Amino acid sequence: MTSASSSVAAPLCTWLVAAACMSVSGDKDGPRLSRTSSSMRFSKKWRKRDLLRCCNGGNGGGGSGGLISSLCGSGIHGFVSSCLAFEPCSEYYKGVSSLGFTLRRGEGNFGLSSFFGARNGDVGRRHRRMNRACRSAEAMAVAVQPAQEVMKKKKPVTKQRRVVVTGLGVVTPLGHDADVFYNNLLDGVSGISEIETFDCAQFPTRIAGEIKSFSTDGWVSPKFSKRMDKFMLYMLTAGKKALADGGITDEVMEYLDKARCGVLIGSAMGGMKIFNDAIEALRISYRKMNPFCVPFATTNMGSAMLAMDLGWMGPNYSISTACATSNYCILNAANHIIRGEADVMLCGGSDAAIIPIGLGGFVACRALSQRNDDPTTASRPWDMRRDGFVMGEGAGVLLLEELEHAKKRGAEIYAEFLGGSFTCDAYHMTEPHPEGSGVILCIEKALSQSGVSREDVNYINAHATSTPAGDLKEYQALAHCFGHNKELKVNSTKSMIGHLLGGSGGVEAAAVVQAIRTGWVHPNVNLENPDEGVDTEILVGSKKERLDVKVALSNSFGFGGHNSSILFAPYK
Repeated sequence: MTSASSSVAAPLCTWLVAAACMSVSGDKDGPRLSRTSSSMRFSKKWRKRDLLRCCNGGNGGGGSGGLISSLCGSGIHGFVSSCLAFEPCSEYYKGVSSLGFTLRRGEGNFGLSSFFGARNGDVGRRHRRMNRACRSAEAMAVAVQPAQEVMKKKKPVTKQRRVVVTGLGVVTPLGHDADVFYNNLLDGVSGISEIETFDCAQFPTRIAGEIKSFSTDGWVSPKFSKRMDKFMLYMLTAGKKALADGGITDEVMEYLDKARCGVLIGSAMGGMKIFNDAIEALRISYRKMNPFCVPFATTNMGSAMLAMDLGWMGPNYSISTACATSNYCILNAANHIIRGEADVMLCGGSDAAIIPIGLGGFVACRALSQRNDDPTTASRPWDMRRDGFVMGEGAGVLLLEELEHAKKRGAEIYAEFLGGSFTCDAYHMTEPHPEGSGVILCIEKALSQSGVSREDVNYINAHATSTPAGDLKEYQALAHCFGHNKELKVNSTKSMIGHLLGGSGGVEAAAVVQAIRTGWVHPNVNLENPDEGVDTEILVGSKKERLDVKVALSNSFGFGGHNSSILFAPYK
């Protein structure tokens, strides 16, 4: 008897005893099938003959032996041995006695009578249609096999794959290079100004974080530059810049397993300009419509086009969760790497909604600042005089890579991605939950799933959009989660570039990685009169501050109550 057999026997004995309650005893009328307290009499000769043939090794003779004794040798002991091919364990005998089974012999037959105490009698027609007893015995014998297979195929414990950041790509109102962008943030430069792309004199808001000069030369082919929406052009450019920043040259690209490289870059608004132009063309005739208006308006097409350009065949899709889009994409991309589905992922978000319909829509929501006379001071998170957020545009893309894959190709590792979480307020389309319960839950889950203690977090890049309700609710949630941690520093990138909608999380994640790399956190500009209840010791002041980042948290929240928190740390 092997050790494997013994290990399987013990947990199954009790089950087999219960299963063996279906037994056969014989009398002068032929075999009788007993099931617990009831019995089934096979009165028809053909049934008796088939049963006996099954029980007696194919002989059509009389009932000199019952089903169990004929099949297994000697009663229930033999039955278990026949099924398992070894001696029953002690649990088997305990099970028999504890259940109250009594063994009885009768004219060469050996069966079981139930402890239930009911009298034997005929059962309904449905029970008389049961399969022959021999098939039940075979089924019980076969049932042992899956348990043995599970034990043989048990997977060994494997170490979780680590995810690191090896490249950054941005297109923002403060520059299209990650270093230029972050240096401007450290210097407190504002990228908010009057809108120049279209005449917005009729709107109460005429300012935005608008990108003034942008070129796709060397990044996107001319034919696509003329056809694509800006959100796609920003996305493709930022994605390729992240590759270049990460040292993925054409030569390196040849050696990558492209089936294990993916793209997950989302957008909150998609191709609004393309779609708007199609509507205007339709006013004349459908023949005037751009044949690319449908595919180039969808939020997924940016990721798809980038993957086509690179030949990357791994996970490819986009997520759209309003202004939380980028964080959702980053965390899901990291999970693909952790699960072993990819080694390299481009992830983040992009949006370009500074067009009449985009501006008009947010004006109608009464969500925008109207500080038109002084654009650079319009975005002022946590300041008492804030009057709404300022629209921005652009893209932020991170190059995530499995640690060993990055080390093997000699990549410079900027930071490690630790994890994150998502929750939903389930409260209101645009307003934050009054108690901040969704945000608190999101942060606590992110810490738990990342294995990070709250004391280790000493830098937070807040969502803080400069809205009256949102800033304060987020601050209160942070105070609830982190208490009065004197080492904690909190800032808002939106104070200088505005709100890039679906692209904001990607750009802010890039700012967090840069803070880890440089040891400097950027200021909160325009924070002149902090809101009541806000601890200015926690908020970064009007100048950049030196900080040795231990763990950094980046929040992004979106219309619909979408909450997201992701965590980064220095690679060690």
